[in-house]
Amino acid sequence: MEILMNAPVRTPQRVRHDTRLRAAQVVSVTDISPKMRSIVFRSEDLKDFVSLAADDHVKLFFPPSGANPADRSWLQPGAGGRPSGLVARDYTPRRFDTREGTIDIEFVLHDHGPASSWASQAKVGQWLGIGGPRGSFVVPDDYGLFVLIGDETALPAIARRLEELPAGTNAIVLIEVADAREERVLPTAADARVTWLVRNGAAAGTTDLLIRAVEALQPPGMDAADIYVWIGAEIETARGLRAWFAEHWSMPRAQIRAGGYWRLGVADGAGRIDD
Repeated sequence: MEILMNAPVRTPQRVRHDTRLRAAQVVSVTDISPKMRSIVFRSEDLKDFVSLAADDHVKLFFPPSGANPADRSWLQPGAGGRPSGLVARDYTPRRFDTREGTIDIEFVLHDHGPASSWASQAKVGQWLGIGGPRGSFVVPDDYGLFVLIGDETALPAIARRLEELPAGTNAIVLIEVADAREERVLPTAADARVTWLVRNGAAAGTTDLLIRAVEALQPPGMDAADIYVWIGAEIETARGLRAWFAEHWSMPRAQIRAGGYWRLGVADGAGRIDD
């Protein structure tokens, strides 16, 4: 697809935030699907929480083995304000309410990992540490087309992006999940075409469902400068998809934001994908 320069120039903005450790208490636990659990936390310290972008991430600090999760004494700031010796993982703030001091985090439930293990047993009254976000990458919402691609780990960010897109925006959405039970309605004012890709028993990171679905997309017949692509998936899959859009849709890489939300076979293997 040839790039035409008729579309307006848009510049994403990086916004830095003051970061600090917040102790937050579980106030509700809701299963959205068999493998996705929503947990809402509350804290007076969340009343000044800031998150300006749908793919922001906070760092969650989990209680150490043997600690009483209903007691917050295990959560103590170390050097630079960050707790030492605690397992931490990055998660998307699915939604938040500064008036109520709440934040909603959606956890993928699986058979391994400290975050999933904690979420599987989470109960009202338990405590967790929340740090960040350190910053936001704010993308203008007036692109002619958003292409949003990801697996279940990126579903909270995709759902939040769709919820925040204005009416009249076009979106193509490709989401890979374990099976049809993980499909759900994604509220949006945008004109969104959502396609669910189900593994049906195959392990995450072992299929080419996202790749084949992307290869089947037809170029939209509009200026490449009027398209924004967002990808969140296993890191090698995300890297390959970013390269595909740059080559086959002739898109500037600055308009293809890709994140490795996890790495196959590696614990805590998430990473940003740059040129």
